[in-house]
Amino acid sequence: MNLHKERKAIDAALDDYRAKLETIPEELFTETPPGGGWSYAEVYSHILKATLGSSIALERCAHNNCEPTTKGPNLMGRYLMLIGSFPVKLKVPEATSAKMPAEKISREEAKNLLVKCRKRVDDTAPILKNSLPTSRIKHPRLGMLNAGQWFKFIRVHLYHHLKQLKWIEKKFQSK
Repeated sequence: MNLHKERKAIDAALDDYRAKLETIPEELFTETPPGGGWSYAEVYSHILKATLGSSIALERCAHNNCEPTTKGPNLMGRYLMLIGSFPVKLKVPEATSAKMPAEKISREEAKNLLVKCRKRVDDTAPILKNSLPTSRIKHPRLGMLNAGQWFKFIRVHLYHHLKQLKWIEKKFQSK
């Protein structure tokens, strides 16, 4: 895995979230789109909180602050690491949803979470190179991930939800 390329892709995705935020009409930000599904606000809440949570797991792995294990990613985790995207449209696992429910946050909260995510990426990216591949923390859907795999997951997850923002936009346009 090329950490430099992953970092550039994460930065680009965060830039896209910030730019997209400026184009979403204020009155549509928290509105549920026609046909249901998450609002823009709920997507921003989910993806940014998940990014922060993933960065904590990444940091724990990088500092070897978890039990070493030979267990690795499960089948879906290996697929995601190999292909670099989710295999299908997925629902958030119940355990994750319960811990980090998608909330209808304000645009200002979304901007603040974007700043926090950028800072976490800035702080954690440099420590990746010293992490042990056997220092892993369980992802609710992907199995046991090490620091580099958590970093890649952040990138894949960010890009997955950028697609979701486009789907929401199309729903509002067809209204």
